[in-house]
Amino acid sequence: MKPKSKNKSKVVKITLLSVLLIILVSAIACNSIPFLNQVSQKGENQGFQIPQPTEPLSENDNQETDNEELEESSTSPDTVGSFQEDVDLVKLFEAFWNARELLHDNYLEQPIDDQVLANGAIEGLNLFLEGNNASLSEIELPEDAPTPEETAKQAKTPKDVTQAFLPFWEAWNKLSYLELPEDTTKTTLMRQALTGMVASLEDPYTNYFDPDLAEQMNIHLGGEYEGIGAYVDVGLEYLTIISSFEGSPADEAGLKPGDQIIAIDGDDMTGVDPSIALKRVLGDAGTKVILTIKRENLETPFDVEIIRRKITIPNIESEILEGNIAYLKLLSFYDGGDVAVRNTLDDLLSKNPKALIFDLRGNGGGFLHTVVNITSEFIEDGNVLIEEFSDGSQKNYPIRNSKGVALEIPLVVLVDEGSASASEIFAGAIQDNGRGILVGQTTFGKGSVQLPITLPDDQGLIRITIARWLTPNERTIHEIGIEPDFIVELTEDDFDSDRDPQLEKAIELLTSNP
Repeated sequence: MKPKSKNKSKVVKITLLSVLLIILVSAIACNSIPFLNQVSQKGENQGFQIPQPTEPLSENDNQETDNEELEESSTSPDTVGSFQEDVDLVKLFEAFWNARELLHDNYLEQPIDDQVLANGAIEGLNLFLEGNNASLSEIELPEDAPTPEETAKQAKTPKDVTQAFLPFWEAWNKLSYLELPEDTTKTTLMRQALTGMVASLEDPYTNYFDPDLAEQMNIHLGGEYEGIGAYVDVGLEYLTIISSFEGSPADEAGLKPGDQIIAIDGDDMTGVDPSIALKRVLGDAGTKVILTIKRENLETPFDVEIIRRKITIPNIESEILEGNIAYLKLLSFYDGGDVAVRNTLDDLLSKNPKALIFDLRGNGGGFLHTVVNITSEFIEDGNVLIEEFSDGSQKNYPIRNSKGVALEIPLVVLVDEGSASASEIFAGAIQDNGRGILVGQTTFGKGSVQLPITLPDDQGLIRITIARWLTPNERTIHEIGIEPDFIVELTEDDFDSDRDPQLEKAIELLTSNP
């Protein structure tokens, strides 16, 4: 059967947060977030491995805490809702302050305003409270309530940010006087504040992941999972479908790119963080989930009932097309994908094809070392990409070897709006080096680099934008994308009639230029 992109040209410009998480049973791999977000520390070249849990940062002039003896214990009763618990505020906020320092030390856009971070933390609390029909504005603190200064001291707030965070501590003190669900703990609320603090940077690729999502992100991409089988974006107002695996429950239910999940099992997801909504979609094979879908050009939302099941995540497809043209489709630059691609190329090239089509449509990215190694199979020397940091310094990622297996075969690379990050690195290197022809649609345009760092005390991880990347010719593609050499649209009519004009154009170019 003729290869065909499962991502239509109408796919919206969606923020890939990362994008691009695979709905699985309790399993979303950070490796399966197909975009460039697992990178090594600046100046290192360790690939995209998730760092092991880090020790808390040592104290320095930028994180000096008040070490005076406190007149009262740093523990306080958790009186949120009807749940009672003694909580050590110093320990509770260790990850919070650690995340703040990591942002100051690593974030691409500097300087960072602590007042903005504090306001974001308050907004994080407010969003959580709104979802539980509560509001901080309803509360007036009694005279015997602790002052913000007292709580800041009790929590050992870093001295250099105490003043900026006093409004946050006032908001925190009010929480004890609100009626919330009984299972709401101060740990939950701290994580909400941390989420809001990170979100205040208004960078869709800089995020906080709670322990559940952080654990799921460590799962290797590939293999079998249980779920609905779709790529989704958690960086928009609602959880949004990017694409479905062919033959998956999501595909059979007719979910399309751009579909917004506005309710899950009848519960409205308005105002709910899409990362939280994602958890509601997860479930065991054989269980049912009802998704309410809002689709572009349809006035009325509609429900789809999906039975989750075990799914094998596709990674590579290959065949020899008519005209003796080799075809290879890569769905993500997963860890180990470089070895798989080389083996697939060896097999295809052993059949002596006259040309090769490398299909990266719908490929949202993956591991840095994977894309560098795969690019090295096609280009003999030079750089694959260049990283640029906030201080203007740069780091080159050169071709790994000069013995690639596909250095000379005529090449066309298929790209579309779903080709992001690592796909754009490959496409940019091919285009800048004149190694092949790009056909399709302008790519997504994700030219930033993220570093995931584990937070202390099992509080999840924070992913921080630390750099932007450039093509070998130092082109920036962030929010611009890479324009192919031949722009070919793929319409809904093409999709419904099983036509692929992009692939047809690639074949035409390769057969007309023997």
